[in-house]
Amino acid sequence: MKPPAATWPLASGEAFGGAGSPRRAIESGLSAKSFTKCFVPILAVTILALLLRLPRLEQRPMHGDEAIHAIKFGQLLEEGIYIYDPNEYHGPTLNYLTLIPAWLSSAEKLTEVSERTLRIVPVFFGVLLVLLLLLIVDGLGLRATICAAILTAISPAFVFYSRYYIQEMPLVCFTFGVITCGWRYAQSKKIGWALLTGMFLALMHATKETCIISFGSMFLALLIVHLLQRGKEGHSGKVKTSHIIAGLAVAVAVSALLYSSFLTNPKGILDSVRTYTVYFSRAGHNNLHIHPWYYYLKMLLWSEYDNGPVWSEGFIVLLAAIGFIVAIRGKDLPNVNVHLLRFIAFYTVIMTILYSAIPYKTPWSMLGFLHGMILLAGVGAVVLVRLMPNVLPRLIVICLLIIGSLHLTWQVYLGSYKYYADNRNPYVYAHPTTDVLTMVRSVQETAGVHEDGFNMHIQVICPENDYWPFPWYLRSFNKVYWRAEVTDEVVEAAVIIASANLEQEIIRKLYELPPPGKKNLYVPLFDTYMELRPQVELRGYVRKGLWDRFQQSQAQPFQSQPSR
Repeated sequence: MKPPAATWPLASGEAFGGAGSPRRAIESGLSAKSFTKCFVPILAVTILALLLRLPRLEQRPMHGDEAIHAIKFGQLLEEGIYIYDPNEYHGPTLNYLTLIPAWLSSAEKLTEVSERTLRIVPVFFGVLLVLLLLLIVDGLGLRATICAAILTAISPAFVFYSRYYIQEMPLVCFTFGVITCGWRYAQSKKIGWALLTGMFLALMHATKETCIISFGSMFLALLIVHLLQRGKEGHSGKVKTSHIIAGLAVAVAVSALLYSSFLTNPKGILDSVRTYTVYFSRAGHNNLHIHPWYYYLKMLLWSEYDNGPVWSEGFIVLLAAIGFIVAIRGKDLPNVNVHLLRFIAFYTVIMTILYSAIPYKTPWSMLGFLHGMILLAGVGAVVLVRLMPNVLPRLIVICLLIIGSLHLTWQVYLGSYKYYADNRNPYVYAHPTTDVLTMVRSVQETAGVHEDGFNMHIQVICPENDYWPFPWYLRSFNKVYWRAEVTDEVVEAAVIIASANLEQEIIRKLYELPPPGKKNLYVPLFDTYMELRPQVELRGYVRKGLWDRFQQSQAQPFQSQPSR
């Protein structure tokens, strides 16, 4: 007796064009011929993606968010403990995945972990986005898939945030994993693809709370595609309910396993649901990140700040608009599954609308719908060439497409390797300046002449604990005290780093609090103006005796040189 079946838009021919669909371009399942044709070009683009993302991963100063995630990871690495916090930090996948490169580099302590070790994780998922396109080549068509792969590899936003130790790149990759594995299941009806789809759903949920926006967008897109196809000729494409249940069971099990820290913290499962009360509240009340509805679109179309370069991914947006029109019309689609394309189109538009409507905005949040635009742009590029009447116009369009791609690649260089910490780069958001590295180097050099070395007493004082990413850079020091206000302990410090607006209060503590004969004279640690972030000045103070020893150590090499 056959098990009961049900029609599910994601896995059915009704939504994506089943085995009997008159518009279906190729046989059900990814044929060996299709895979072979696209494998070599996709592999070449994958290498390009690596070449654009891998160099100088340690060059850019750690963003505050990166440093927070790194310190959180340190507890997992050193103590084997991870406790999900429903108020901060997002889901556990980034932490657990970072264990892999940390173990491969033989790191056992956070002090042995480098920026490269951390940032290689988002690099991996940024590159995996290109490889996953192999799974939908029979849905988008060979040429459109290759174009989408190239645009994924050279998108300035995708390259920039593939080098950021935050959750966004894994989230986008896991979301695409749901789409690609769902598509493969729709074509083959094999339970393995249903299980993989469930696994990717779980990984989305265990990565970042904003996954619910993607869940809702996918559901609405499937519903729209289902309604558009309803009543038209085609195979119903019914699938086994048991496969759907199995996929959902995997999703629940994997998510619960991760949030419970592999069953050591069962409370984490409940917290993964309770967290949404926090994030719904934060979405509309955090004034620091409140931006107008057009914030993302303006950033993608045209950005220019303080006589800096012009930034634009309008080339992708324009091609995506063409791809969207083609999807709605359902024409000019050789070797493209119209239902899959329409799903991507509606999913992308819904995501764009939802993220634009939410007042709380950060630049990396747009990657989800920008990836959808890239998929549509791949189709748009191919159709644009095909619509040309003869060879000459086609050559002109191809040349324009090449020029647009080169312009994106040039922006990749500017954004990730020249303006990587410059406020004139739109993807640099609330980012520390390179002064942070200079300040840290000064502290390290001072410790080199202190009798206690890295046990030197340091006070870091910034209102509202606004001192990140210093906890990452000072992780080798054993006696660093982090303050939001000036306390009496400041008089015991060998080095003080503090917000400029606290200077008078610090001076009063240093020179009025100690009794006569026990006051230490302090001098500036930095000889120039230093910023944590643009217009956020920090000042450093060091005991004069320690500073004198450092100056003497600097002068000795010159004094020991023989005269000519």
